[in-house]
Amino acid sequence: MYLIDTSVLIDYLRGEQTKPAEKFQTLIDQGIPFGINEIIYMEVLQGARDYKEFKILKDYLSSQKFYNLRSEIAFYEDAASIYIDCRRKGLIISSSINCLIAQNALDHDLILMHNDKDYVSISKVRPLKFVN
Repeated sequence: MYLIDTSVLIDYLRGEQTKPAEKFQTLIDQGIPFGINEIIYMEVLQGARDYKEFKILKDYLSSQKFYNLRSEIAFYEDAASIYIDCRRKGLIISSSINCLIAQNALDHDLILMHNDKDYVSISKVRPLKFVN
């Protein structure tokens, strides 16, 4: 199972020919299961140019499988510890949101498909499975 990061969805929806976007198209073509989470949903929606595009994105994204974030405070503590562990190793994480997404992938034992260097850094401190 795959968790598709915002970085891949944006490339895909814009028609950009990045390797991750092409791999995502292959998943779709082969009927391989994938999903998103609440954060990815919000990030893609907030990129809409107007409310017409917002509705189109909302209709598409809300039809996808959701891998929900854990609701307890420990989820956020676990994500924060990813950030701290990266910093202690001299690895720079540009967005703490990516720590939340990575923790969600770890919780659900998903392969994270991304186009963001933060996840490569995170994989050096956690057993994050990914393709990019």
